[in-house]
Formats: sequence, structure tokens, C-alpha cells
Amino acid sequence: MMKEQKLPPGFAIGFSLVILLIVLPLVMTFLSTSASQLALSLSDEQVARSIGLTLSAGAAATCIGLLIGLPAAYLLARFKFRGKAIFESIIDLPLVIPHSAAGIALLLVFGRKGLLGGPLSRLGLVFSDRPAGIVLGMLFVSLPLLINAARDAFAAVAPEIEHSARVDGASPWEVFWKVTLPLAWRGVLSGAITMWARGISEFGAVMILAYSPKIIPVLIFERFQGLGLAAATPITALWIFLILVLFGIVRYLANSIDR
Repeated sequence: MMKEQKLPPGFAIGFSLVILLIVLPLVMTFLSTSASQLALSLSDEQVARSIGLTLSAGAAATCIGLLIGLPAAYLLARFKFRGKAIFESIIDLPLVIPHSAAGIALLLVFGRKGLLGGPLSRLGLVFSDRPAGIVLGMLFVSLPLLINAARDAFAAVAPEIEHSARVDGASPWEVFWKVTLPLAWRGVLSGAITMWARGISEFGAVMILAYSPKIIPVLIFERFQGLGLAAATPITALWIFLILVLFGIVRYLANSIDR
């Protein structure tokens, strides 16, 4: 057990300011909302639909991210190839591009008249103002978080363990699924949780590509713009409360598995 230590004053002040910066706005949001206002927001059909859509779209984006992101993370962790640094920089681009700009870029490709959106719409796959567009926007902005976390987790697994499995006759896919992934699952899970969290909080890219049906961040913005702060605050407080509960449950389950 780690022995409790006295915190250096300078570090303690900085730490306290960080906590205050995070906690104070959240506390003020709850203090500005009554229980009746929270109940009214929860009974609002549009709010309930938006909450369900946001959570399900975030989950879908995370599942797709795991499907396409884990192989990419493994390649970056285990293999050396020409242009690797360039590919790593490309994967990180969604983290530095303003998300409203990301929405415009996605619209140019996946919009109804976009490079891929036009042909795909004729096949029945439409992204503009559709749940598929919401999932795509969330996927675009949050996938780098999963890939980076998974890459670090895979890199932490000793290559000798994989080599021993290969010597015993396992194929590369068998080594990945039966050896590497079980050893790196904690980092992968952490990355998946972070990706989901980032996805459900996305606003700019989703608003431009798929403004409707509305996810909660877009609905809060619409209520604020149309009806003012008083109308947006209860929905904001409700959403923050749900997120805190959900993440508390997820972290508890993750820690339980870890034991």
C-alpha cells in the first residue's frame, strides 16, 4: 500500500486549481437546476430520444472503431515500414482539426452530393441528416483516441511472447486474438471508453453532417440559441448526471474485471 505523503505546497495549489476548474462549473450547473426541472426534462420526448440516439450512436461508433482500429494499432505497435511516422500523423489529424471544419470535410465526401455520398445514397446508404452520419461524425473525431491507446497497450506486450506462440505454430491472427489482445485488453478497454466518451460529446462535426435527428449536444445548443440559458440548463444538468452515473458504472465494472 502506498504510504500517504505530504504534498508540496506549489504542486498542491496547482492540483487544487485543476480540480476547481473542473468541478465548479459542474456544481453550478446542478445548483442552477431544480429537481422538478430535471424531471420535466426527462419526461420531454425529444430529450429522451436524443439521449437514446446519442448513447447508441456512440456505442456503434466505438464498435466500428474497435473493428477497424485495432488492426491499425497493432501494425503501428509491432511493424516498421516506410512512411510509418506519416501515417501516425495522419491518424492524429482529427484531434487537431477544428471539428466544425471536420464536419465540412465530411460533408464534402459523404454528403448527398459528396464524392462518396452521392453514389452511396443511390444504393440506399445516406449520411446527411441520418443516424449513419452521426455515427460517422463521432467515429471520425474519436477514433485516434482508441488507436493511440491500443497501440501503446500492444507495444507493452513483450514481442518474445508472440514469437513463442508463432514457434508453436500459431498464425498471426491466432497470436493476435489469443495472446496479444488478452494481455493488452486493459489498455484497449481504456481506449474504447475514452473513444465512446469523446464520441457522445461531439458537436461540430455531427451538427454539420447530420444536424437532425438531434443528439444531445446539438439539442442543448438549439435550446440555448432559441430559448436561452434557462431552457438549456436543465437538459445540460440531466445529461451531465447521466454521464457521471454511466461512467461510474463502467469504471466500476472495469476495475472489477481487473481484479
